[in-house]
Amino acid sequence: MGPTKRVRYRSAQGRSITRRGFLAGALLAAGCAVATASRVIGSAPPAGSNATSSPETADAGDLRQTDLPVDAASPARTYNGSPNDWSLVLVNAENPLPEGYEPALAPLEQGFYADERCTAEAMSMMDACREAGLSPLICSAYRSKEVQEGLFANNVQKGLAAGLSLEDARAEAGKSVAVPGASEHQLGFALDIVDLNNQNLDETQESTPVQQWLIERCGKFGFILRYPTGKSAVTGIIYEPWHYRYVGREVAEEIRELGVCLEEYLALIGG
Repeated sequence: MGPTKRVRYRSAQGRSITRRGFLAGALLAAGCAVATASRVIGSAPPAGSNATSSPETADAGDLRQTDLPVDAASPARTYNGSPNDWSLVLVNAENPLPEGYEPALAPLEQGFYADERCTAEAMSMMDACREAGLSPLICSAYRSKEVQEGLFANNVQKGLAAGLSLEDARAEAGKSVAVPGASEHQLGFALDIVDLNNQNLDETQESTPVQQWLIERCGKFGFILRYPTGKSAVTGIIYEPWHYRYVGREVAEEIRELGVCLEEYLALIGG
């Protein structure tokens, strides 16, 4: 990376800020920890795939071309009124989707959709991975609020069936399935990608050729591994070596260089 440029941003809180020279200090402060994790529930695998599907996935279904919402073609809202913020909107348990948020959806492949502002990069990434002789497979992308509610409710039921209280069942479910309104899949910038030869949503994905290629190169297409190892205490989500989030090329490369997650990056540029 060349000399740090002077760039105007708006932070996740909507404040206009200047990013200048924070990278060197942040690199010294960024730590790298090792954590173990279990799997997360994705939306149902695309038609024709053999991806492992959990009961909650199969029950909830997912958004495909046949059930695209009628307002999906409406323009996506900018974040905090700034066109520079849309790729950095933070969605997690503490930062739910803005009320009334609807992405402008465009098709990917296998009947999945994502926000139209990242689909070209997403397909370029998938094509490049295939040109390298690998077999990536999108198994989840945009999810409607109703689908996310179904996924979460079914995971809560699993906890209740295991003897947990409702409060504990909800807390446990939230570690692997985002609470409705707090899922990046509802945002439209998230993709779950697996290796065709290993379609299990667990840590074995990390060692597949597809994930090794994507983790190394996704930043060139504007994506980051959203829930990296050692960051669960910050993100609130288990390690997911299959969940990629679009943030734009420059930011994706900075996040990789710093070794931080999106929450940490936004804290750095927000001051």
